[in-house]
Amino acid sequence: MVYIGIDLGGTNIAVGAVDEEGRILSEASVKTLAQRPFEEIVRDMAGCVRRVTDKLGLTEQDVKSIGIGIPGVADENGTVLNCTNLSWFNVPLAAEMKKYFDLPVFIGNDANVAALAESYAGISRGCRSSVMVTLGTGVGGGIVIDGRPWNGAHGRGGEIGHMTLMPDGVPCTCGNNGCVERYCSATALIRMAQQECRAYPDSLIMKKAGGDPARINAKQVIDAAKEGDAPALRVFNSFVNYLALAINNITAFLDPEIIVLGGGVSHAGAFLLDAVRALLPRYQIFKALPIPRLELAQLGNEAGIIGAAMLGK
Repeated sequence: MVYIGIDLGGTNIAVGAVDEEGRILSEASVKTLAQRPFEEIVRDMAGCVRRVTDKLGLTEQDVKSIGIGIPGVADENGTVLNCTNLSWFNVPLAAEMKKYFDLPVFIGNDANVAALAESYAGISRGCRSSVMVTLGTGVGGGIVIDGRPWNGAHGRGGEIGHMTLMPDGVPCTCGNNGCVERYCSATALIRMAQQECRAYPDSLIMKKAGGDPARINAKQVIDAAKEGDAPALRVFNSFVNYLALAINNITAFLDPEIIVLGGGVSHAGAFLLDAVRALLPRYQIFKALPIPRLELAQLGNEAGIIGAAMLGK
């Protein structure tokens, strides 16, 4: 038996057949073309599922379930309540997929799904409790306890990016101020670097951006910090401090065995990981107790497919 995992994004749909151990056996993908009616998108998702199973010579009877990871929130009946990237509100996604397959359909938030993938086949495998923090354009979060994602009573569990880090801080897209996302994302790195470069226009950051602040990206900031550029180091150190504070809050509330960093900013690797690890003891309560392991995600782009598939396990 295999499990089908669907990673539904605003740009692409990736589908895979996954075995019991979390290994992807076959894959297919298609453009989302998000402005279309949802029925057309689901039709293309179903087409990808058939391509994946046909590659392996499987029938529907060989498939245990279909799992779908979405950049939004769904209820227990598989209705997508809110998915702004696709402009989906109260969309009956599971019911529409069941028009094509007589199989159980499970839907989860993409960050929770990525966390689940790491717990089955990645860095947090074997841990009873884990939290994944995805550092991308925004900040996502996923919680896994005893092998299952924790979505909360109303589907909002793991919204780490919208915990308040700085009261009366930078306005957030969610409508609040001072959210973790405004200080610990790639967007935050860019904003802080642009502010720094106004005072230090000769910064290596500016050179990497061709002298145009509007072209600054997170990788340029981190690369400049690695090369010892003082303005870049100030930005990076501020970023690391905010991230350490956020991780400390997670630890104080949940105390998981492991916290996993994923997303584009985590590609900074040991440079980021070592800096955050060095700061965590400063904020730790109960100094005699160990703190959660802090590690980098291992599965990359495969996490969406694997985690979605494991929703049905």
